[in-house]
Amino acid sequence: MKRILLMVAYNILLVPYMWFKLCYYASHVDKYTEEERYKVLRFIDSRAIKGGRVTIDVHGQENIPEKNGFMFFPNHQGLFDVLSIMAACPRPFSVVMKKEIQNIPFLKQVFACMKAYAIDRDDVKQAMKVIIQVTKEVKEGRNYLIFAEGTRTKDPNHVHEFKGGSFKSAMKAQCPVVPVAMIDAYKPFDTKSIEKVTVQVHFLEPICYEEYKNMKSVELAAEVKSRIEKVIEKNEKK
Repeated sequence: MKRILLMVAYNILLVPYMWFKLCYYASHVDKYTEEERYKVLRFIDSRAIKGGRVTIDVHGQENIPEKNGFMFFPNHQGLFDVLSIMAACPRPFSVVMKKEIQNIPFLKQVFACMKAYAIDRDDVKQAMKVIIQVTKEVKEGRNYLIFAEGTRTKDPNHVHEFKGGSFKSAMKAQCPVVPVAMIDAYKPFDTKSIEKVTVQVHFLEPICYEEYKNMKSVELAAEVKSRIEKVIEKNEKK
């Protein structure tokens, strides 16, 4: 909370303008291209990050596929994850989120701008509809991000089980799967400190369809988790 207040204070003169613009774009998503909406989000994101005394340390940006129609699968540390990846990634992407956070102020408008989907983990039929729709859009060239752990990890920089079902859309779309290792992304919002903090975002080499076509979803999930864990172990500052 302290860091959020710091972000607001730093941008106090811009807050009314940014909030109005965000709400307007969120209410008129079809009036703007995905690139235009993403540009607005990244501007707001960059101001918040700078005001919050956060540095985003980006690695492997060259691993982001040149052709659209790919999916990011990061480990999940908290609400700052998407803001970190957005700052690190120049290419527009959307997200699949759990329904519990879809109506949180500010996040609600951000997700609307991204044309994101909320998934109800207790409603199999609704979840299947989301999987089918995301598969269709990825095939058409949209990029998506899914947190395969299902919920954020409460143990700093420790990765929990990646759920195979989270990879259904990617496997059906036969798209590149891009593992993303997040390190210290929990610190900006989940610690009480407002000291300067660095968040690491590592884009790993994509796993192409030819590499995973004979895998089961749980096997692909385990492989992505393993690759992320190795990067965290190598780069985490103890």
